Amino acid sequence: MRSYKIITDSTTDLPKDYALKQDLEIIPICYSFEGKVFGVEEELSSKDFFDRMRNGLMPTTMAANPQMVEQILSKYLDEGFDVLYIAFSSGLSGSYNVAAMVGETLKEKYQGAKIYVIDSLCASLGEGLIVHKALKLKAEGKTIDEVVAWLEENKLNICHQFTVDDLFHLHRGGRVSKAAAIVGTIISIKPILHVDNEGKLVPQDKVRGRKRALTALVDNMGKSIGSFKDKNDTVFISHGDCEEDAEFVGILIKERFGIMDVFISILGPTIGAHTGPGLVALFFMGETR
Repeated sequence: MRSYKIITDSTTDLPKDYALKQDLEIIPICYSFEGKVFGVEEELSSKDFFDRMRNGLMPTTMAANPQMVEQILSKYLDEGFDVLYIAFSSGLSGSYNVAAMVGETLKEKYQGAKIYVIDSLCASLGEGLIVHKALKLKAEGKTIDEVVAWLEENKLNICHQFTVDDLFHLHRGGRVSKAAAIVGTIISIKPILHVDNEGKLVPQDKVRGRKRALTALVDNMGKSIGSFKDKNDTVFISHGDCEEDAEFVGILIKERFGIMDVFISILGPTIGAHTGPGLVALFFMGETR
């Protein structure tokens, strides 16, 4: 049986030290400010990225680079590995389609190898969570086919709950109207969003005030988790340069559900470009999204 390599993209928002520890290959997804591209040869720190947005600069995001995907997959195939690529949601980016086309091309060249490209239908640390689950299954000795079967069976059980602090970033991304952004800002309306079964980021609810919005994330977890409580040994939280708010949500999770392993990491550029600083997102396994 051939060994296999799990590969993903930087939209998982998993930190570099995690990737090194888990022997995870992360393909960078680039972005730009004022025409200058970042993500490969030069990177901005998360703090610098969100500070630029606070100062009015708006980034542009990109899909995965097909040449880079082909180069990295080919590297491991040449070394005798099978490959499993877990990609960013097709509902939010063209990155999955890019990787899928590369995968099909490589199957013609490496006919004895197994090459899987999975549409995670997940974003940010939701994608990170499903990658984390795949890595655990691999460590337990599961074959690549067993991991792929688990991913396809369970990916719609990876729940995403988001709230943002600035409605104007959602307006720019077409999620809310300009009028709704203006009125909502005046009366401190905070939207609750989630990722649906098509892997798209959609509005779910709205509340008044930041603390109520953060609490609503945990309330919604209680509604969605159902019989999956025992499958949540770890819960993931990402934030747009607002770690204290993420920690607050983590404390609520521990108090309400007794889940003590809460993994918190800062939001990356691809989702951050559309939600801005101040996002807090909660990821867990549930019966329904």
